[in-house]
Amino acid sequence: LEEKVKEIDGRTWYPVEVARVNNQVVRLALMKGEYHWHEHKNEDELFYVVEGNLIIQVENEHDINLPKGEFTVIPKGKKHCPKSLDGAYVLMFEPYILESKGN
Repeated sequence: LEEKVKEIDGRTWYPVEVARVNNQVVRLALMKGEYHWHEHKNEDELFYVVEGNLIIQVENEHDINLPKGEFTVIPKGKKHCPKSLDGAYVLMFEPYILESKGN
């Protein structure tokens, strides 16, 4: 992961591929500030916080607060918006077909 952090080079919302497992991909991104509200119609998405603190706002639900070492799954069809005030390195486990383009 250290090499991937170097590849990100401080760029926020810039996901880089860490590994592929079957039809899944693990991506690492530095999340800082607020992303935009969105949903994935056909794919669940798992967020795992490697460093920092991540808040995931979920439409019509309480915010999910994830400190280092915690994870959550956002089910397909749930509108959500990740944010981090101080910045967080986050692993995202998602289907390879899902194109993470960043902010």
